[in-house]
Amino acid sequence: MSGDWTAIWLTLKLAVISSLILMIIATPLAWWLAKWQHPAKPIVQAVIALPLVLPPTVLGFYLLLAFSPQSWLGSGWESLTGGQLAFSFAGLVIGSVIYSLPFAVQPLYAGFVQLDIKYLETAGMLGLSRTAQIRRVILPMVKPHIITALGLAFAHTLGEFGVVLMIGGNIPGETQVLSISLYDHVESLNYGQAHQLAIGLLIFSLILMSLLYRLNRKGRDAWNSRSG
Repeated sequence: MSGDWTAIWLTLKLAVISSLILMIIATPLAWWLAKWQHPAKPIVQAVIALPLVLPPTVLGFYLLLAFSPQSWLGSGWESLTGGQLAFSFAGLVIGSVIYSLPFAVQPLYAGFVQLDIKYLETAGMLGLSRTAQIRRVILPMVKPHIITALGLAFAHTLGEFGVVLMIGGNIPGETQVLSISLYDHVESLNYGQAHQLAIGLLIFSLILMSLLYRLNRKGRDAWNSRSG
């Protein structure tokens, strides 16, 4: 059972780190996509959305090749850190960020597309700096989309299996996350432990998504009441 608690802690750690990195990357990326008009835009959007339709094992396989010591990325990482990227926690973080990227980008993109440029023009006319515009205009208006992006990225990372298995393997305390630990219990016919992990993950995911929808609705209602 101690191994399961380690897997739970490792999963939460992976989800938190990956979600924070995703928000740092996805926010400017979604803003740029919302404002960018170019014939190649659908191709860029399709590349970002690939993890939504691509089998996780396919993505995991190519990431494993990219992380191997024979690749420029894997060899460069090994020369910088002294450790390998494949079958490591750092590899899990990078893989999770790539795999969950569309879950963070798409809600933010929807919020930025719906943002009326007139609000920013008015704020500029009133003398608000760019930082003040972001803090007092943009962030309040897209707050529900930010909450959705963060919640979906976190929840999606919790349930990862195919990608983390391909690039991380099953190393206890290093890459054995909750989904892999659950799979191990099923493989060994230990259905009691598997059921405990599965029902715990189910309840946690349900509570998380319920809170996400509740906060999202409150955010929209609060903004609508201020606008009225």
